[in-house]
Amino acid sequence: MALTGTQLLRSERGLMRRIALEIGIAPSAVIMWKEIPAERVPAVSRISGFPRHLLRPDLWEEPACACEAA
Repeated sequence: MALTGTQLLRSERGLMRRIALEIGIAPSAVIMWKEIPAERVPAVSRISGFPRHLLRPDLWEEPACACEAA
């Protein structure tokens, strides 16, 4: 079973707090996410290094080749 976007974020110690600080919201707000809000995915992807399609596969498709993953 694949991890959800929020599970990916929780898998790395301190990442949720860093995301909150970098996007200017309270860490508790990020912790409460059941799924990453669509408007936050680009910033969360940039900060975390996780591609958008892993964070919200319902909104972004997996790229056809690695050249499109950026």
